[in-house]
Amino acid sequence: MSIFVAVWLYLYVFGALTIAGGVVGFVRAKSRASLIAGTVAGALLFVSAYLVGKGAARDGLFLGLAISASLSARFVGAFVRSRKVMPAGVMSLLSITGCVLTVLALTR
Repeated sequence: MSIFVAVWLYLYVFGALTIAGGVVGFVRAKSRASLIAGTVAGALLFVSAYLVGKGAARDGLFLGLAISASLSARFVGAFVRSRKVMPAGVMSLLSITGCVLTVLALTR
């Protein structure tokens, strides 16, 4: 499997998990911010994956990197402070993986 296919699939899965996390945050804590941020970030990850799959890989990878880096900045700090696996730990792991994969694909 090429790196582009792996990133393409990962961005779709990451987007779906990000949207799901926003919905869970809303249902459990009534956090409208979680719902809005999760939906927007997840939708942008879907756009990124779509671009990677449709031949505009460079644009899609840069968008995916930007969203992954933004989510990393938000959740890594939260995880370090709280040590809570959900949601900060999981989102930290997912976003760092997104950063690594998109950078690897951009260097190809």
